[in-house]
Amino acid sequence: MNFMRNFKDLLCICEFVGRVRVSEEPHHGGRMIVTSAGEVKAPQTIESSEKSAREGQFPVHCGKFARPRFVHVMQNPSSGHICLASSSPYRRDLLDRFLDDYEAISPGVDETNPDGLPPAELATQLARRKAEAVSASARDSLIIGADQLAVVDDTVLGKPGDHQKAVEQLLRASGKTVRFLTAVCILDPRERARYEHTDTTTVRFRSFDRRLADAYLRHDKPYDCAGSFRIEGAGFILFESVQTDDPTALIGLPMIWVADRLLKLGYLLP
Repeated sequence: MNFMRNFKDLLCICEFVGRVRVSEEPHHGGRMIVTSAGEVKAPQTIESSEKSAREGQFPVHCGKFARPRFVHVMQNPSSGHICLASSSPYRRDLLDRFLDDYEAISPGVDETNPDGLPPAELATQLARRKAEAVSASARDSLIIGADQLAVVDDTVLGKPGDHQKAVEQLLRASGKTVRFLTAVCILDPRERARYEHTDTTTVRFRSFDRRLADAYLRHDKPYDCAGSFRIEGAGFILFESVQTDDPTALIGLPMIWVADRLLKLGYLLP
């Protein structure tokens, strides 16, 4: 009886501060939504989450999946709407660290390089294209676009997509230095301004053979990552050293620069 009473009290508190919480347990690639009634819900689409919000089950979504709206701690609640021009779950995870109200939209841009731009210029152009593509349908929102390229021997390594191509990428990087160019473009609708930055992270890969490459890939399965590894996973087993000004850049967004820009623009509480 005491347990049930305490549990109900806890649920009442959850309902008061926001009706839902986010479970740390993964659920089909997203987070589980737990309502104030204790019901577990899978991640919702934008449309279904808005319907559920209207019915009082949980607050309005943020991003591709439904996310609860907690009390603002770091984000300025009086600032404008924020859109992440990316479908990357890694970039969403980075923004989740300090933003509780934003939307993630896939930009759907062509990422080929028909003009033969050098890697640094290409990364900047792709981040800008992604931001501008989303801005066309969200003109009143601050847009964050980003792109990351892995460069070895002046050749850009794209996302492998499958195991065999990932093995080939890693073996090509074995014993070499790989530059990771992480570009970000922020479009501010209030100032009608564009802010751009590119972080360069240098990774020295240890020398390894196919056995280690194969074992690592089957462990992390980083087939959607440029360079065929995930630093937030077990990718460190492949490295001798990492030189960077921003460790989050290797994950997909240079968060030190992003946070500084959002602070200056008033989107974060000082």
